[in-house]
Amino acid sequence: MNTTVILPAAGRGSRFAVGDRASASKIEFELAHKAVFLHAIDLFHGRADVGQIILAVHPDRLDDFKFRWADKLSFLGVQPIAGGTAERWETVKLALDQVADDATHIAIHDAARPCASTPMIDRVFDAATKFSAVVPGLPMGDTVKRVDEADSKSTPPTSPIDAILGEATSPTANAKAVNETVPRHGLYRVQTPQVFERSLLIDAYKALTPDNAAGITDDASVVERSGSTVYIIEGDPLNLKLTHPADAELLEAVMKMRDEQDAKQAAVKQLFGDDDDD
Repeated sequence: MNTTVILPAAGRGSRFAVGDRASASKIEFELAHKAVFLHAIDLFHGRADVGQIILAVHPDRLDDFKFRWADKLSFLGVQPIAGGTAERWETVKLALDQVADDATHIAIHDAARPCASTPMIDRVFDAATKFSAVVPGLPMGDTVKRVDEADSKSTPPTSPIDAILGEATSPTANAKAVNETVPRHGLYRVQTPQVFERSLLIDAYKALTPDNAAGITDDASVVERSGSTVYIIEGDPLNLKLTHPADAELLEAVMKMRDEQDAKQAAVKQLFGDDDDD
C-alpha cells in the first residue's frame, strides 16, 4: 500500500484568534507551540505506507503561505499547491491532479483535525487494504432534531438597560422551530482520514461538476454518488476539528493528555525494558 495524503486547507483564511493569541488563518493557529496544519502533517509524516503528502491552500494565499512555511514544508517533504476558491470538493479535485503515479491509495484528511490517533489511522489504513472506500465514524449518541431554518426568532432582551444603551447586556438566543426528531439509529458522525483506492476516487471526481455537486460535504459523498459502496469503521472521539475558538482549549487538552500518556509509557518501557531483551 502506497498512499498519497491530501490535506485540504483552502478556506478563505480569515484571521483566527483565541484571547490574545492570533494567527493569519485557522490552520496556522498554534496549538501546543505548533501550527495546526503541522500537527496534521505529523500524523502521516514518516509512515511506511505514506509516499506523498499534498497540502492544498487557497490560491490567493499560496505565495504568502509559502513565504512563511516553505522551509518547514520542504524539510517534511510536503507539496503545497493551490486549491479551489469556493467548495472543498474543488480543492480535492485539483489536488488529485498532483497525485504520484505510483500511489495505490489516496487518503484525505482535514488539515484542521490535528488529534487523530495513530491507532485510528492504523485501523482506517488497514481496512483500506480490504475495502475500496473506508471512512472513520462514530454512532450518533445525541438526539437529533430537524429545524425549520425559515422559522427563526430571537429572544427579546429582558433588561431595561438594553433599551437605553441600544445593545444587549442580558442573555439572548436565536430560536428555531423544530420540525421533527430524526431517528438516530444507523446515523454516524463521519471523520477523516477517508481512504480510497486511487482509481476509484479519481474516477468518481472526474464525473463531478458544479452542476451535479450539490450536497457534497465530504469525499465519501463523491464516491457514494458514483455508485460505489463506502464502509465505516470505528472512529476516534478525540479526533476533533478546530472550527471555533472554543475548540482550541479542547484540542490542547487532548494533546496534553496524550503527551502525558506517551511519557508514562516511555518511562515504563525504560524501567522494565522490552520482553525481547530477556
